[in-house]
Amino acid sequence: QVQLVESGGGLVQPGGSLRLSCTTSGITFRIYTMAWFRQAPGQQRELVAHITEGGYRDVADSVKGRFTVSRDDNKNTVYLDMSSLKPEDTAAYYCNARNVYDAGVIYWGQGTQVTVSS
Repeated sequence: QVQLVESGGGLVQPGGSLRLSCTTSGITFRIYTMAWFRQAPGQQRELVAHITEGGYRDVADSVKGRFTVSRDDNKNTVYLDMSSLKPEDTAAYYCNARNVYDAGVIYWGQGTQVTVSS
C-alpha cells in the first residue's frame, strides 16, 4: 500500500519559518521525482517545488529565495523548508510522487495546512 504522509504544517507569523516533511512508504523512493504543490481556498493547485531522483531541484518564482526542497533517499522523505513566510503562502500543501519510468504513476499525500497570520 502506497502512503505519502505530510507533516510539519501549522500556524506561523509572517516572517516565520516552517519545515514540511513527506515520508513515503510502498514505493521505490529513489525512482520518483518528488514535488510539493499547494492549494489556497478558491484557487487551483499550483506547483511550489520539485526535486528529481538525480537531485535536480527547482522552485516556483513566487517562493524563490524563500523555499528550499530537499530529499533523503535513505529516509524515503522529501522536505520543504520555508522561510520569510507571507500571508499569501497560506494554503494546504500536498506532497506528490511521480515515477520517472512511467509518468502515469503518480501518488498524492493527504495535505498539511500552513497558515501564515499574525
